[in-house]
Formats: sequence, structure tokens, C-alpha cells
Amino acid sequence: MFKAVCFDFDYTLGDGTDSIVAGFQYGLTQLGWPAPDREAIRATIGYLLEDSYAMLTGDSDPARQAQFRTLFTQAALERQRRETILFPGAAELLRALKAQGIKTAIVSTKRGDTIEVILERLGVADTIALVIGSADVKRHKPDPEGLLAAMDRLGVAPEETLFCGDTVLDAGAAQNAGTHFAAVLNGITPAEHFAPYHPDHISPDLWDLAQWLAV
Repeated sequence: MFKAVCFDFDYTLGDGTDSIVAGFQYGLTQLGWPAPDREAIRATIGYLLEDSYAMLTGDSDPARQAQFRTLFTQAALERQRRETILFPGAAELLRALKAQGIKTAIVSTKRGDTIEVILERLGVADTIALVIGSADVKRHKPDPEGLLAAMDRLGVAPEETLFCGDTVLDAGAAQNAGTHFAAVLNGITPAEHFAPYHPDHISPDLWDLAQWLAV
């Protein structure tokens, strides 16, 4: 159906909630903010860390946002690399796409080097052709920069490409890049929020996505 399938990472393929929550709570309390609850933090996963900080605190000061990133990284980086798991069906889907010669990439606001460590630890690094993370672009989703870069490096056109993600940021990036889009409901965004973006498919899980892709 497609020559390339690109994925978001957090809450699409992988789940590192515990380590991410720990990083947010540490970083925010160190800066004098009350520790937000788990669900408030989960609602910001998928956004750039600086944007998540602003969403949770209302503080848009770039210096404090940078401080928060440093503190978050101190608490969460190694835990994410060590503890993140794949959602059920993720490894099987990635291996099936590779077996059929379909190119794959990850386009995420997460650090690319962290994603690469996770993929290697979980034994699926060989199924992903490239990873584009937060440091690899200047403009983040829903801007299409990351997706456009992935398609350029994979040598595919937008109409040949499917982007899979769990947030409206992902849906917006796909729309802005001109690709197809499949919503994956592994995160907290309900299916109805994707309606304005006219997704090709809405998958309750990765098993369903694989079935829809016929892999």
C-alpha cells in the first residue's frame, strides 16, 4: 500500500511513561513548581520538552525552559534508555514491514540518540532505516520539517508515505507534509480528535495497524 511508513515514537511505538513522569516531577520541583500528577504529564507527552514545561507551568521564559530540559535530562535520560518498552505488536509490525521491503523511519520530538539506544536494546534497530529526533530539526511537529527530511532521505514521495502517530501534532505534520496518516490510540488522544485531519485509518492498537496494512 505504501513505499514508506514513518512513526512517531512515544505512545505510538514505545512507552516510557514512568521515566518521563519522574523527569518532569524532578525538573519542576527543582525549579520551585509543585509536582504535577501523572495524567497532567501524560497529556504533554509528544510535545517538545520546553513546550510541555510551558503547558504545565504557564512559564514561557526561555532560560527557565532550558533549565528544565537540563534537570529533566538528569533524572530521566538513563531511565528512558533502560526502562522504555515497546507496545504490543510493535516489534512484529516493524519486522513485517522490513520483510516486505517497506522503508521505515521514526520522526519524534524525543532525542534521536535516546530512541536509537532503546531500539538497539529491544532488538529492533535493524528494522528502522533512520531516526529523526528533536535535535535534527529546527521546527517541530506539526511543522512538516522532520517528515519532509525523512522522505527525502528515504527517497519517497508524500503520496507513497504513511505517517503513524498518537497526537494531533502528528496528524498536523502529516497533513502539512502531504502524506497519508494513521492515528494510533496508544496515547491519551481520543479518536474523535483526529476527525478534522481525515486520517486514512484509526488503529486502537498496533495489531490492528498491521492488519490494516496487510503485513
